[in-house]
Amino acid sequence: MAFLLLGRFLLRMRRECAAGLLSLLAATQMARAGDQTSNEQACTAQRPTIMFWRWQEDWSALANPACRTEPFDNLKYIPLSLTDPKSYISLGMDLRERYENLNAPSFGVHASQPPQSDVIQRLEVDADIRPNADWQVFVQLEDARAFGKLFITPADEDELDLEEAFVTYMTPFLGGDLKVRVGRQEMAFDLQRFVAARDGANVRQAFDAVWADWESKPWRVIPFWSEPVQYVPTPPFNDYSNGSFQFGGFKAERDDIGPGKLSAYIAEYYLANAKSLFASGFEHLNILDVRYAGNADGFDWDLETMGQLGSFGSKEARALAIGSLAGYTFQNVAWQPRLGLQFDLATGTSHPNSNVIGTFNPLFPNEYYFNLSGFSTYANLVHFKPSLTVSPTSKLKIFAAIAGQWRETAADAVYTVPEVPVPGTAGKGGLWTALYQEVSMDYAFNANLTGEVQVDHYNVGKTIREAGGHDSTYVGVQLQFGW
Repeated sequence: MAFLLLGRFLLRMRRECAAGLLSLLAATQMARAGDQTSNEQACTAQRPTIMFWRWQEDWSALANPACRTEPFDNLKYIPLSLTDPKSYISLGMDLRERYENLNAPSFGVHASQPPQSDVIQRLEVDADIRPNADWQVFVQLEDARAFGKLFITPADEDELDLEEAFVTYMTPFLGGDLKVRVGRQEMAFDLQRFVAARDGANVRQAFDAVWADWESKPWRVIPFWSEPVQYVPTPPFNDYSNGSFQFGGFKAERDDIGPGKLSAYIAEYYLANAKSLFASGFEHLNILDVRYAGNADGFDWDLETMGQLGSFGSKEARALAIGSLAGYTFQNVAWQPRLGLQFDLATGTSHPNSNVIGTFNPLFPNEYYFNLSGFSTYANLVHFKPSLTVSPTSKLKIFAAIAGQWRETAADAVYTVPEVPVPGTAGKGGLWTALYQEVSMDYAFNANLTGEVQVDHYNVGKTIREAGGHDSTYVGVQLQFGW
């Protein structure tokens, strides 16, 4: 009887244990489901946007698997640690296709340059490696092609090559945040009038550089030194830099000067075997740049001036440029129209036999600043451009402008981007260069795809006509995809 009672007791315990295990399993499954639901509900982090500088994007928001809602998000966030969301690898890509039609390159002065109709393509792929919150390794490859273009320059085409490859260290320092970046990198200052990534062209401009950035509001301080990358279209992986071309300096910014930000930098520019209309040899420039920009009560403004002193071969270099943009936006009016006004000036050389080279060196200009035709640049220029911008929808922006263009001195040439003299214009004719009209439309299809159409028409003046040139029209249609 005792054995029978013991057997019944053990059987009952087995059943209760089994029931308990089943209950525990069910509770665990419910907890997991609850955690998953909680994660989905907890995904409140804002999704990163595609940025101009891809290395500035922070994809750690995707550390939560519930936030990976787009295709290939597992490649946008590849974890390197189970506990640190800031430890990851992110892959990216950009593809830009632009159709261009230019009926008179160099205003048609070069008889050997017929009208151009071509497609330029730029493909970029990148890997952003972040072992932790203090370190970043960024590598980007670029392949730029110009299909149908008859005259290829280093800014038009560059077969597969290293666009950027740098290491960044970030740490608190002296009450602020310090970043030190070493390697091949792109850099730009302010509106990119004089130091730009050259995004308008097909091949962007990079620098093999050491760059430090210290920020403690309202201050920002940037010392840097670089050897600008020089581009050779073919074969792959042959772009280079060396000591014959150097650029570096020191920049300081303060963002609470009245309603705007004041910045200034001093820099030095060295280029061996430089050539211009009036000098050749070693070019050394000491540069001072000052800028004030801001906005208040619907008004916006951006004022910048740069002085250059130094030597060019056996001659003295002394030049000045001024750039200004200002406007007013009617914020409570349909389409939020903005009335804008742009004024630019860059000095030229006043006499061909002068011992002073006064032609301003545009340094590393941004083609987007004037327009994509490439007919306006900061060299012997006076430029006046009223404009109107409207936004019929949040995704569409329409820009229209009419501009007058003169030479600062008739002794010097008319120049096109970056600093190419139009043959037969130096020392001839008057100051008037051209009147041009510009219309552009930008549309954001979604977070990854944008489109742009731009039309520029130049009505040239007597000086260019007497040199053999004529009116010119540029048409550009572009699509850009970023992932």
